[in-house]
This record gives sequence, C-alpha cells and structure tokens, in this order.
Amino acid sequence: MIKELFHTNRPTYSLEVFPPKKDADVKVIYDALDQFKALHPSFISVTYGAGGNTAENTFAIASYIQNQCGIEALTHLTCAAIPDKLFLDNFLTNLYRNGIHNLLPLRGDQPQWMSDEQFADRYYEHASDLIRDVKAAYDFSIAAACYPEIHPEAADLQEDIANLKIKTDQGVDFLITQLFYDNDTFYYFLEKVRKARIEIPVLPGLMPVTTAGQVKNIIRMSGTKIPAELADRIEKYSGAPEDLKKAGLDYTKKQMDDLLAHGVDGIHLYSMNKVEIAKAVYE
Repeated sequence: MIKELFHTNRPTYSLEVFPPKKDADVKVIYDALDQFKALHPSFISVTYGAGGNTAENTFAIASYIQNQCGIEALTHLTCAAIPDKLFLDNFLTNLYRNGIHNLLPLRGDQPQWMSDEQFADRYYEHASDLIRDVKAAYDFSIAAACYPEIHPEAADLQEDIANLKIKTDQGVDFLITQLFYDNDTFYYFLEKVRKARIEIPVLPGLMPVTTAGQVKNIIRMSGTKIPAELADRIEKYSGAPEDLKKAGLDYTKKQMDDLLAHGVDGIHLYSMNKVEIAKAVYE
C-alpha cells in the first residue's frame, strides 16, 4: 500500500491520470500507462471521471495500473457518485478483491447532470464521512485532498485547516494538495498544518502550464494564483506555443527543485495523461 512507501521510498514521485470521456479514446490511456510505467512512479492516481460518469473506466484503469503495470494505484471516489451504502460496499469490495488497496475519497464538485436538490441530498455530505465508512469496511491506505490557497468554501485558512483536521482524524494516511504555482504559499500552509498537529505526509501537486488557453481553465477550476514570474513567461511566449511549453516546464522543474530542497515528502504531478509532460519533468 502507498502508506508504506513513505517509510522506505521518500520522497515519492507520483502521477495522476483521468479516464477519457469517450470510450473510443480508452486505448490512448492504456498506451500512455505502458509508457508511464517506464518512469517508475511510486504510484499513479486515477480520477473518478467527469462527475463519476466514467466510473467503470476508473476501475478498469486502476486495475490495469495495479495488476498489469505493477504500480500502486490510487483510486478517487467522490461523495456525489455514491447513492447509498450498498453501492459503497460493492465498490470497495471490487477494489479490494482486485488488489487495489489505496483510495482517495473526495467530496467532489456538483456534477453537471445533478440538480442542486440532488447534490444537497447526497448520501455523504463530506469526505470525512466517507472516509469513516471506508476505514470501517477495509484497511485501505487513505489519501485526502488539501488546499494550500484555501478551499473556496472555507471562510479562511484557520477554518480550512480545522476541517482538514477533522478529515485526517478519520484515518487519513497522506495528503495531496491542489495544484499551486507559488511555493511560499505551500510552505506557509504546511507550517500551519503542522501546528494543527497534522503529522502525515503532504505531497505538493504540480501541473506545468503548457498552453496559453490552459491558464484560464486552471484559474477557473482551481482559483490558484499565477505568480508574476510565471505570468511574465506566459505573456512573453504567448505567440510561440513550443517556447511557452518549454517555459512552463522549466518553471515546474524550478518549483520541484525548490520543494525537494525543502525536504517535501514527495511530488505529485498532474500529468494530464500526457507522457511527454511527465517525461520532461521526470528526467
């Protein structure tokens, strides 16, 4: 299980992939996984699709990672995707029987197909509730999400970390952060986390900026800040796609060097299913 890696293989290096939205593109992700395997990541996490509508692919991809690639698979599961306790029990049993013993329970955003009323009436309201029942069912290695720049629904960092403490006390083994581009923000967050007596490993999440259009999506989805140094690079190379990609990758490498020099527990790369991105950073 992943939690054991932190005793023998720190810092860890991990990747994240997502199930394709179209069944026709499924082969692409398996081809990518075969190439990711050559990079020898500590583990690969698999998102729960777009609001859970590709959940069957999530399970199949995680099983391939675990049983064919021989790499620890971390499966995401969102509260919004669980209609009842029976569904959860069946899902967990299928995972465990297939050798997948790592799980990242998330509250998750409201899926587009779910009404406000349905989302408000979801079976599990918070990730902490879901984690409690997962731990009661099987001995999974549990990851949880955290937000160096504060969860968008938290009043402030103090409230956000208090909620994080509630979640980690349910049996979380390690944390993975939302993506960020300002390392000082992460260090400040980590200092506050440790003061709250949250002692488990915290893996910073990095996503290279490789296109100009990607920046707007990143800000819209995560609300993360773009530091002046990175903003200047994006503006300078906005008309030169290949130069922008190189500049974005170089910035992420610089981020990673600094994080490793500060003794972080590991690096989690939001690789967007792109082998070339992962290779460029892992080299």
